Amino acid sequence: MTESQIKKVLNIQHKYYASGRTLLYKRRMAALKRLRKGILKYKAELETALEKDLGKSKTEGYMCEIGLTLSELSWMEKHLRGLMAEKRVPTPLAQYVSRSFQSPSPYGTVLIMSPWNYPILLTLEPLIDAIAAGNTVVLKPSAYAPNVAAVLEKMIGECFSPAYIYVVNGGRAENQVLLEQKFDMIFFTGSKNVGKEVLRRAAEHLTPVVLELGGKSPCIVERTAKIKLAARRIVFGKYLNCGQTCVAPDYILCDKKIEEQLIEEIKKEIKRQFGKAGKKSMELQYGTKPLENKNYGKIINEKHFERLLGLIDEKKVVYGGQSDRESLRIEPTVMADVTWEDAVMQEEIFGPILPILTYESLDEAILMINKHPHPLALYCFTQRKAVQRRVLSQCRFGGGCMNDTIIHLATSNMPFGGVGESGMGCYHGKDGFFAFSHMRSIVDKKTYLDLPIRYQPYGKIKDLLLKIFLK
Repeated sequence: MTESQIKKVLNIQHKYYASGRTLLYKRRMAALKRLRKGILKYKAELETALEKDLGKSKTEGYMCEIGLTLSELSWMEKHLRGLMAEKRVPTPLAQYVSRSFQSPSPYGTVLIMSPWNYPILLTLEPLIDAIAAGNTVVLKPSAYAPNVAAVLEKMIGECFSPAYIYVVNGGRAENQVLLEQKFDMIFFTGSKNVGKEVLRRAAEHLTPVVLELGGKSPCIVERTAKIKLAARRIVFGKYLNCGQTCVAPDYILCDKKIEEQLIEEIKKEIKRQFGKAGKKSMELQYGTKPLENKNYGKIINEKHFERLLGLIDEKKVVYGGQSDRESLRIEPTVMADVTWEDAVMQEEIFGPILPILTYESLDEAILMINKHPHPLALYCFTQRKAVQRRVLSQCRFGGGCMNDTIIHLATSNMPFGGVGESGMGCYHGKDGFFAFSHMRSIVDKKTYLDLPIRYQPYGKIKDLLLKIFLK
């Protein structure tokens, strides 16, 4: 798409927003319902596109993308009227007689740039929030998931006028042109390096941004943890979408005393979840190895496939390590005796490789985590409430779970976002609505009474009254 075409779209969106058509409750609700109908109509095409781009099964595609998107829609439809309402707040005595309230206002025309790893969920969830808040939207899906991007373009084009919501497909050239334009707000999900570029470009126009980034999310396994259950939940969270999940456990930090037991249980769980032969009565048949499991998925492209292979140290592999270049699959891999100097610990893995590090004391584990950039997520498996409290009070991270992985993002009732190097701002549900809104503070001052205390000339009586009112 050319620069002139993008500018034309922005121009018609600015005019559409200025017309006030996105502001009324009934129009916002109607737009959300049109989006729901579009998702349901194109559900099969979206599932096929996910399989082509990422090898996702229908079950995983619905569980982690389409279903979660519909859940956010349902939440927003239920709560939209209340979110749009003015919020009355107390008025200071010094402002007597007045009514004070907060009023949410849309930003205007917003840009949503989404990644390839969850191309439906991470495009449509922020879109739902932006629509609910009353904005017009330009969507930029990732070029790395071209099949999903093509279906989204067709679906959005059928549901909405380009003046309201428009999909720009393409690669870096389109990204650069979009970031040169003046939007009223930018919502970006992706890598830290690209996030820095988005922030730099937004600063030129003083454009507010929400950045959903990533990082090396630790998974603490303390000695009192239920090891079998911890292994099961870690394997699920780590190898979902072949590890291409921003909140996947990036590495395990476990008590040295339980390392061997944990490794054995993780091996069993990988075989159980990805490599077990299926029964004839089951709808889907599994092979005897993860690479033969058609529900396992694949790495997004050859570039990332090669990068991940470069992170595997064969001498430290205790399970897995095999790959299939033709299908872009890497077996669920576990590495032990890993140190912070290893290549696998120098960057966010974003793939099916699980390094295991150990600690002698919880103090040592917390120190290790805090020495590195604040992660998007943190997980802790323990049966001791005191350990949970220490981790929560002493570690800084975006969000996480106690005795589970990744499920904290699967709700519209809690905000999702990073902190520090893992992002800024948050969304989902109420927080998503307000991420795409400016909250105005309004004082409605009455005219039938006007206290003279603030006006000159000043004197002792006014000084005394000010001390009474402003204490």
